[in-house]
Amino acid sequence: MTNQVVHFEITGTDPARLQDYYRDLFGWSYDLGDTVSEQVSEPGQYGFVGNAGVNGGVGGGPSLRPKVMFYVGVDDVGAALARAEDLGGTRVFGPDGVPGKLVVGQFTDPEGNLVGLAGER
Repeated sequence: MTNQVVHFEITGTDPARLQDYYRDLFGWSYDLGDTVSEQVSEPGQYGFVGNAGVNGGVGGGPSLRPKVMFYVGVDDVGAALARAEDLGGTRVFGPDGVPGKLVVGQFTDPEGNLVGLAGER
């Protein structure tokens, strides 16, 4: 699955669980060596995604409000939604749209963060 992201930030109460979820869903690896403002994540909990080619990461901690900001381009929206559900997410809608042009969908991750998907199939 080819995934393209412009920018993203995901935080939640259990950063390790979220990192595992998105690693399994999109194949992301993380660089935990960078420092990030404590406004974004508790120290040592934020991981920049190493193979997405964009600035962003997954982190958070028990004292921070969960949030997510991104839209992911995928080859097959239906397959990505199914995989998200298999890993513990919940489909909100989709795939919906015009096959061959633009198809969209949304799901929530295990912490309830809303994520958008877009593709051509």
